[in-house]
Amino acid sequence: MHLSTAEIERYERDGFLVIEEVLTAAECAELDRATDEVLAEVRAEATAAGKSPDEVLAAGVYVGLSLKSEAFRRLAREPRLLDPLESLWGPDIGFLSDKIVFKSHEVEFGSPWHQDWAYWQGSHKISIWIPLADATPENGCLMLVPGSHRQVFEHDQIKDAGTKGGFGNRLDLVSLGLPHEPVTVPLKAGSAVLFHDLTLHASLPNTSGEPRRAVIVTYRNLAEEDLEYPSLAAAARVRGRAPAGT
Repeated sequence: MHLSTAEIERYERDGFLVIEEVLTAAECAELDRATDEVLAEVRAEATAAGKSPDEVLAAGVYVGLSLKSEAFRRLAREPRLLDPLESLWGPDIGFLSDKIVFKSHEVEFGSPWHQDWAYWQGSHKISIWIPLADATPENGCLMLVPGSHRQVFEHDQIKDAGTKGGFGNRLDLVSLGLPHEPVTVPLKAGSAVLFHDLTLHASLPNTSGEPRRAVIVTYRNLAEEDLEYPSLAAAARVRGRAPAGT
């Protein structure tokens, strides 16, 4: 599943690339069940610690799936995810983090416009966003700004309790000189959008009345110097050989 020359050129031009049918329906169903198990464990841990499970998951995101689930550890090493990255970076690929983002009756708001680099810093990362059910404008699919990966936009630092979606860094698109208009990217379950960490993106609110889950797996190029991320315990090399002596 390596990228063609045309696909590489499209990614380099737009800062993102849609790849159809990366996972099968059965694989999406397996990951959906694994998500149920992870979230049940998170809720039980919150209750045992005297916390409200609903508050712990109120942002509609849980980071660290690979620490709790073999299904997600396999996904992080799946060749169908790694081959496109190798086409862009070469063979030295590191898994950094994974998360589930979910929208339901309780968590229906959209995520604000942002660049992931505002959170990660360091070398540039690529994230792969895969919906476990069809992602539509009605249930909260992604929106992206083509060509926005060529510059860093200064984000507002918002840390108040009213910030929805757990986002402390966000942007007002009206004030930015954007290279292109945002595009809405609906996806079939198991298809993916691969995007640069400077690509401006957001998600629409879920107005469908049905739940929507998507997995986001983030990688880095191990041939490039990067920051240390001690809080990301699952980070690991997933392709290529470590240099001798490391």
